[in-house]
Amino acid sequence: MTKQSDGAAYPETPDGRYFVVRGRLWRKSNPALNEATRKKLVKDLMSARRAVRDAKEDPAAIKAARQLVDRAKIALGERGAPWWDDGSPDYNRHMAKNTPYADWFANL
Repeated sequence: MTKQSDGAAYPETPDGRYFVVRGRLWRKSNPALNEATRKKLVKDLMSARRAVRDAKEDPAAIKAARQLVDRAKIALGERGAPWWDDGSPDYNRHMAKNTPYADWFANL
């Protein structure tokens, strides 16, 4: 289970590809990443998110920081090409009720 900041768990799809927040699917990080790599990438992501926050009203700084966030999320497998290789489509950011996960989600 993916944990919320309050410690509660977000539901995960049976195949482990997504977790659900307010009915929307969000792609999980690539489970094939080794722990050291994953930790480094999460650290990079958090640093990039702080840079977005700290950029305030400087459009160039905001753009650069958002690019860092995007790069970290792609490296983690949360964006970009899906990390699975069975040809299944990616439903990242789709409402669960509008995907093949609809029945599973309805029965939570």
